[in-house]
Amino acid sequence: MLDTWFSSALWPFSTLGWPEKTDALSTFYPTSLLITGFDIIFFWVARMMMMGLHFMQDVPFYDVYLHALVRDEKGDKMSKSKGNSIDPLEMIDTYGADAFRFTLAAFAAQGRDVKMSVARIEGYRHFVNKIWNTARFALMNLGDFRMGEQQGSPSTSLADRWIRHRLNDTVRDVTRHLEDYRFNEAAMTVYKFFWHEFCDWYIEMIKPVLYHQDMPEERRAAQHTLFTVLMESLKLLHPFMPFVTEELRQRIVTSGESIMESAFPVFREDCVDEDAEFRMNLIKDIVTSVRNVRGVMNIPHARKLKVALTVTDRELMNTVRDGGEHIVNLANLEELLFEEQETEHKGAVTDIAGSVKIFVFLGGMIDVSQEKIRLESKLKKVTRDHSMVLNKLNNRDFMEKASEEVIEKEKGRYEELRQQLAVIEDAMKKLRELGN
Repeated sequence: MLDTWFSSALWPFSTLGWPEKTDALSTFYPTSLLITGFDIIFFWVARMMMMGLHFMQDVPFYDVYLHALVRDEKGDKMSKSKGNSIDPLEMIDTYGADAFRFTLAAFAAQGRDVKMSVARIEGYRHFVNKIWNTARFALMNLGDFRMGEQQGSPSTSLADRWIRHRLNDTVRDVTRHLEDYRFNEAAMTVYKFFWHEFCDWYIEMIKPVLYHQDMPEERRAAQHTLFTVLMESLKLLHPFMPFVTEELRQRIVTSGESIMESAFPVFREDCVDEDAEFRMNLIKDIVTSVRNVRGVMNIPHARKLKVALTVTDRELMNTVRDGGEHIVNLANLEELLFEEQETEHKGAVTDIAGSVKIFVFLGGMIDVSQEKIRLESKLKKVTRDHSMVLNKLNNRDFMEKASEEVIEKEKGRYEELRQQLAVIEDAMKKLRELGN
């Protein structure tokens, strides 16, 4: 009887009819890829290679993908005796197969083990919910949309041009990462595009167009782009989330064709639109700047702000004016002013997006004296905590005796406090600007 490792070494050709010269053997040997863990390279992979060269005079495979080992959240190897193992069937029952599958893909970085925890799986279940909610939103706003109605019709909307360009870039990057076996980078690329660009920016920008029936041409163009980007995104997500993408495909496209039978997205040179990306990035930077001011000054989102933009470049001014409606909606403004010359504004804090100067008027929005007291009190507490953590990390006894887990926790706390100090100091700076 052959032992386990020896019989495994014969697997690539013995399963295909060897030693007989079968059609299967001539067709499928050698294979293209072996996927395995690094811990059995010499027990299995090397033996398969040697046996293939000896008996078949050819290697059994051309590429070997060494996947990460799944460990517990502390980095220890999972073991029944330790009681630190995760039952995948329980995770699937609780969080769904797609959330569990995507978690493994997202953390499968080459050369690194996966520190698996329930919290991480739960986090990606939120992503699955986001996909469902986005599809539900699309279905609610595509009721009068007919596929093919806008096929081939160019959309001149900046938002439509931008999201199509970003989708095209995402297709290129995801394809390259998959071909290079960088599955985690492929997963995170489509994750960031879908959530942070498609949902957080594009869908929010087109809501006014979709909700108003008095702009039929713009609405049809937005519907067409919404439908196209959603369907292409589902195809990009399908290798990581096969079940939810198939379900949504069948609900949105009722032709009965499986998403597995559809063509995977392909990068197209004619869909590159650097101009749209440049213009939209400027609009996004302005909106983000206003949102940051709102955040550091503790102003509720429900309160509308007044903002002035100083743009001395005529071309940029055209871009900013064209995106003015997006800025007003996304930053929740009651008034947006455009200025072509440098102007000083009292009672406003300033920021810069590219060469655009941003003035956010805060008169009546906050009590400057009370806000100063609040920030000074918070600054005192955060500074004290920051010093305590820094003293720990600089203490040789602590660094030598503390566990790796505790040290990493303190380092994370230090970074968190450092970022809090930066935010508070920025807010204090803006308060001083208001006093000038």
